[in-house]
Amino acid sequence: MPSTHSTGEKALAWSVHIFTATGVLAVFMALLAVSAHDFRLAMFWLMAALLIDGVDGTLARRFRVSEVLPHVSGKNIDFVIDFASYAIVPAYMIYESGLMEGPWNLAATFLILMVSAVYYGKEGMVSDDLYFVGFPVMWNMAAFYMVFVFHWGHWANVLLVVGLSILHFVPIKTAYPSRTGHWRWLTLGVTVVFLLSLLAITWLYPKSLAWLNALAWLCLLYFTAFTIWATFILPRR
Repeated sequence: MPSTHSTGEKALAWSVHIFTATGVLAVFMALLAVSAHDFRLAMFWLMAALLIDGVDGTLARRFRVSEVLPHVSGKNIDFVIDFASYAIVPAYMIYESGLMEGPWNLAATFLILMVSAVYYGKEGMVSDDLYFVGFPVMWNMAAFYMVFVFHWGHWANVLLVVGLSILHFVPIKTAYPSRTGHWRWLTLGVTVVFLLSLLAITWLYPKSLAWLNALAWLCLLYFTAFTIWATFILPRR
């Protein structure tokens, strides 16, 4: 059956897919930066990939991409790029940063990659009420805190990686900032503050400002408290 969509509509739909696909270029540039041990530049490229991932869904809905190009899956393009952006490159950054010693470094990296791959295969990564179930594959954020904010020692980093890996498969409810309804505007506000603090901390690296690090800690504590509230307190109401 001939398509009823105009050439202009198809061009706009294709442009959204191409925009989504540029995320893989940002990820590759991050990979090159990590290889050069320029973690500051790598984080900026990962942020660019995060921005593309955050915008392309809105564009896809605006231009009815799935309707205009039903045989091209933007979600599948997203999955490929997201796994590289949220798991592979951050795992490589954590490995190259030398935050863990000896064989533990490679073992922790393998663990991140394995649990992320399995998590992506799970059904129900997002709950019906629009929460992430378990710790989502956001190792880019874990890498940011480990490299730029925490400055912890070997065993603390090992325990953090193991703990987050386990939390992938624990049925806690974590905020999906752009979709979760509860505390939506507060969560979006905290997300914006966090992203601004991330940019500032990365820009200043290797220098640091105590108040910026404190702000990053406060944002982390907010999302931790939100998870506890949504998982254990909200269901009782």
